[in-house]
Amino acid sequence: MAKVLATGGMGYIGSHTVVELIKKGYEVEILDNLYNSKETVLDKIESLTGVRPKFHYVDMLDAEKVDEVFKNGNFTNVIHFAGLKAVGESVEKPLEYYKTNIDGTLNILNSMKKYGVKNIIFSSSATVYGDPHQDTCDESLPTGRELTNPYGKTKFMIEEILKDVCVADKDFSVTLLRYFNPVGNHESGLLGEDPNGIPNNLMPIIMRVAKGDIEELSVFGDDYKTRDGSCIRDYIHVVDLANGHILAMEHEKPGVSIYNLGTGTGTTVFEMINAFEKASGEKLPYKVVGRRAGDLPILTANAEKAERELGWKAEKTVEDAMRDTIKFLRG
Repeated sequence: MAKVLATGGMGYIGSHTVVELIKKGYEVEILDNLYNSKETVLDKIESLTGVRPKFHYVDMLDAEKVDEVFKNGNFTNVIHFAGLKAVGESVEKPLEYYKTNIDGTLNILNSMKKYGVKNIIFSSSATVYGDPHQDTCDESLPTGRELTNPYGKTKFMIEEILKDVCVADKDFSVTLLRYFNPVGNHESGLLGEDPNGIPNNLMPIIMRVAKGDIEELSVFGDDYKTRDGSCIRDYIHVVDLANGHILAMEHEKPGVSIYNLGTGTGTTVFEMINAFEKASGEKLPYKVVGRRAGDLPILTANAEKAERELGWKAEKTVEDAMRDTIKFLRG
């Protein structure tokens, strides 16, 4: 049975994946500096699974402490979630993003090499496609072109580093999982997305507006050539995403494997607002403002490769995500 180190395992996607791993019987340890999460997440993982995973309060930029975690870990697998992830913030703080995401990943990889850990799943992003000049992305598209922010560039650079590691070590296994737009929470309402600071993604902003922390939601443009004028994105439930990691780990093989994780179905911003209002029974205040630089009108995933090779397919809907989000909100 695999023993997994989840870097960033206290975060939104990481914590949901840790829960699903434990439910499947895997032993998991977590490395996290709590930059965008809280230590109470550990209690919630224990409540949901009956298991309290070993938690290393370590910043991945601290190479010595990372090495200590690996020295005593006997890990077979790493799932690498850790990193800074706010697109807008990355434009304002590019050096911080390059240092944290790239140097931190190099520290993880150096310790993996030192202690003979040969399997890594990397939490990548659809941002590596840049502007694909088409509405739907599959894994054959080129990456690294027309990238508009340092966050996306770090994801692309780390993918390239991991590919080079596989060239140098033929026994090394890399799986690149390119996420589209994760939403939702655990169906219990206990575990969910609760970022520190000002959120950047649509769902946590909707949550803040619903709680009254933010006055209203800004809809960036209603004049796109879409069915209602707002941008269309592929929203994937976080539990579906978590299960994608487990199937990817169970299908690991030497070399590089790349999979999109999305639903293949697009939802507009206004449809997201309507879905939230329907699920909550409450109106969500919003205003339409100007288009945001770099926003694409439509971006969805072709996830047929993940279904064909991993047997994975998104099962939950936007409506499921809204229901679970409201449970988490009302806690």
